[in-house]
Amino acid sequence: MGTVVGMTGMDKEKLKEAVNRFHAVKIMVIGDVMMDEFIWGKVSRISPEAPIPVVDVRDESRMLGGAGNVVHNIFSLGAQSSLCAVVGRDEMGRRVVKELRKLGCTTEGIVVDESRPTTVKTRIVAHGQQVVRFDRENREKISEESIGKILYCVRDNLADTSAVIISDYAKGVICPKLMDGLRALLSKNKVIWAVDPKVRDVRLFKGVTIFTPNQLEAESITGIRIDSDESLARAGEKLKKLVQCKAALVTRGEAGMALIEKGQGVYFIPTVAKEVYDVTGAGDTVIAVMTMGLAAGLTPREAATLANFAAGIVVGKIGTATVRAAELINAITNL
Repeated sequence: MGTVVGMTGMDKEKLKEAVNRFHAVKIMVIGDVMMDEFIWGKVSRISPEAPIPVVDVRDESRMLGGAGNVVHNIFSLGAQSSLCAVVGRDEMGRRVVKELRKLGCTTEGIVVDESRPTTVKTRIVAHGQQVVRFDRENREKISEESIGKILYCVRDNLADTSAVIISDYAKGVICPKLMDGLRALLSKNKVIWAVDPKVRDVRLFKGVTIFTPNQLEAESITGIRIDSDESLARAGEKLKKLVQCKAALVTRGEAGMALIEKGQGVYFIPTVAKEVYDVTGAGDTVIAVMTMGLAAGLTPREAATLANFAAGIVVGKIGTATVRAAELINAITNL
């Protein structure tokens, strides 16, 4: 059926040594970048106009989201990253570029498309809880011209890339023509590549190294309801066959994670999160750390365990959060 693990049999020092090697890792991220906007406030009354809370706004903040949050996690952990994505010719697009440059990230892979807006997710948060979210976006496939520019940038920068992450938020960047071009480039160069998917046609991602759906996405892709270890094992095997990946990592919220490798069965990883305040961006952290771990020489099981530690840290923070290397090493040491 599988093996249930915590840190039993896992070498803590090896995990910490991998984190200390992250500075030598460079990850290319390709996908849907967005700006996450947070409006923070308090609720003390109900509107007389409708049965809804009135939020007294106290503060506002903006940060990179989607593929941008993956990049932010990579830099936060001491590695290097580049990003290939599409923004609009608008104020939020300029903010995306500005925030990337502040991280030290090259912006040569950022394509500006005047026909579409930069994706913005705005969350109203009161007393630590989201009240409502509204999105401004265009989810149509990106143009042929934008696809060509992204593929050109990828081809030009693969030589010094340790691994590639596909961060798919179904906003139009990850489409069949782009994936066909990427598959040809990545298979030729034998690069580790990982995919954090949205549920559509998983044939887009055939042949990837690591595939990281959450449990709901895994259920939707396989048509198997996951309500036991046995059903999870069946879903994992079907995922591997459908995507033809080397390994699938299913994230399961408070139930932890499950890694399914070819010929290895299911490897269950219990959560290490002490408190869960906000799961926003947790999937970005998981795929960033999982991929960085593989690039730093860890096995898939070791990299997944490291990603689980990182997820346990980030869900204890409110908003789109990242993990620092010192936090990750401290979490491993103190388990």
